[in-house]
Amino acid sequence: MKPFLALVLSSFLTPVLGCSALADTAEQPVLIQSGEGVDLARFQWHKRPVVVFADSPEDPRFKEQMAYLESEPQVLLDRDVVVLTDTNPSAASPLRKALRPRGFMLVLVGKDGGVKLRKPHPWTVRELSRSIDKFPDRLREVEDRREK
Repeated sequence: MKPFLALVLSSFLTPVLGCSALADTAEQPVLIQSGEGVDLARFQWHKRPVVVFADSPEDPRFKEQMAYLESEPQVLLDRDVVVLTDTNPSAASPLRKALRPRGFMLVLVGKDGGVKLRKPHPWTVRELSRSIDKFPDRLREVEDRREK
């Protein structure tokens, strides 16, 4: 009787557990996105865009930067960061028109839509997170979370 009961219970629980696992993966925020056709205004007051420009996806600095960013995604997601990439200078994307990069460039944009940082070389996640953690709006976010 016990094996039969276990079989019946497992048949009911498997679909439920499977659905919740699918729901969890569907809700995972995407850290890295293509910057093609993206308007920065869509992220204002919700996300902190980090825009990575290069003249080619084969640029060693671009590859190094992406490896840094992919190494610690949760640190960036905790700070509401979204990474936008643009490796096609001939496309003249809205991001390129707004931020006007030359070659490789890392641009950190605040939630208010203002450019907070421009770097001509790759930055580690630690360097980025320390810079973000000094923003007044980030300090407020941390304080608000402590109060809850």
